[in-house]
Amino acid sequence: MQTAEIALQPIQDEEQKQVQLASMKRRATGLLVLACAVYIVSRALETRWPGFGYLRATAEAAMIGGLADWFAVTALFRYPMGVKIPHTAIIPNRKDRIGRSLGNFVQNNFLSPAVIRTRLRSAQAARKGAEWLARPEHGESVGRHAAAAVSGVVQVLRDEDVQEIIQDNVMGRLRRTQVTPVVARVLSLVTQDNRHQELLDSAIRLLGRLVDENHGMIRERIGRETPWWVPTQVDDKIFEKLVGSVEKTLHEVASDPGHPLRARFNEAVAEFIVRLQESPHTIERGEAFKEEVLSHPAVRDYSASLWGDLKASLLKNAADPESEFRRRIGHAVTRVGQSLVEDEELLDKVELWIENAVIYVVEQYRHEIAGLISTTVAAWDPDDTTRKIELQIGKDLQFIRINGTLVGGLAGLAIYAIGRMFGV
Repeated sequence: MQTAEIALQPIQDEEQKQVQLASMKRRATGLLVLACAVYIVSRALETRWPGFGYLRATAEAAMIGGLADWFAVTALFRYPMGVKIPHTAIIPNRKDRIGRSLGNFVQNNFLSPAVIRTRLRSAQAARKGAEWLARPEHGESVGRHAAAAVSGVVQVLRDEDVQEIIQDNVMGRLRRTQVTPVVARVLSLVTQDNRHQELLDSAIRLLGRLVDENHGMIRERIGRETPWWVPTQVDDKIFEKLVGSVEKTLHEVASDPGHPLRARFNEAVAEFIVRLQESPHTIERGEAFKEEVLSHPAVRDYSASLWGDLKASLLKNAADPESEFRRRIGHAVTRVGQSLVEDEELLDKVELWIENAVIYVVEQYRHEIAGLISTTVAAWDPDDTTRKIELQIGKDLQFIRINGTLVGGLAGLAIYAIGRMFGV
């Protein structure tokens, strides 16, 4: 399948680079032309004045060096003089291979675990991040941005979708969870270390207070329940005996940790916990009660309004610069930063975690990055790619031509001089 063509981004100061490249080309070519002119003149004068032989040898070697380097530089970008000589126009003809090589080079030399780990350690990302977070103004900034992010997410979400999620997940989870074993576990925690006896003490105090505050109602109820012909004095005696017995029993239970009623209460609670966990009838009744509660219109209305209330609260706190929500986030961020700065061991652990996390991500995607480079280069237009590469490095490559002309000339002069010295 043919890769879709991708246009390269414009080069900054492209016109200026084009002018600079043209200027350097003129200088290199001018130097080569100068060497040709010197060669022609010195060649003509050499027969009359042998000393021009040195100048002729210099110019001759300079022409050879200049032409060779002109060919080498030109062959990178195009066919020299339009002649399709093998192994020329290297960049446009081998662009795809260069892209693959570049991708592999980046993958193996820039995205290797050793390089990344060394770079991360030298960067000290965890320490710098902790020092940045430890400053209170930065904690406030994080709180502000977090509030803005929460506000944005909340406003993007559709109320109907969130309410449906609450209904499906929260209510569904409640329906799938048996309620009686949960109640049994809660009661088991309550009964540890006889903590449930505190509930019994509270119940005894409450019952005693109710009896004490309702003497009149109890006396009136006794009067209504006894026959009309029973004397009032008898009703009073019954009231005193009943209330006194209740109050005496409550006092005895409250003051005696070993009272039989307490032991019976322990047994009743233990039996009830066992029934909640093992009795099919009790479990069935608990599930029926749970379903009745969840199906009640008030519960459905509450689950529907839960998101609305939460959304309104989040938006209100996110918009208020002085809200507890923002302050808590800011303080939490600052405390985390301070803890990291003060704890070298913890900071080292965070550094190691960052290194491992980054290396893991890179290891997962380093091949994709190499492939991205390769396919991107393959999708570039060859002519446009060649032109822009030449604009970027062509000016410096012209120095190769200039140096080749000068060095070639000096080499030719040296060879000619040595030859003359030894009579060659």
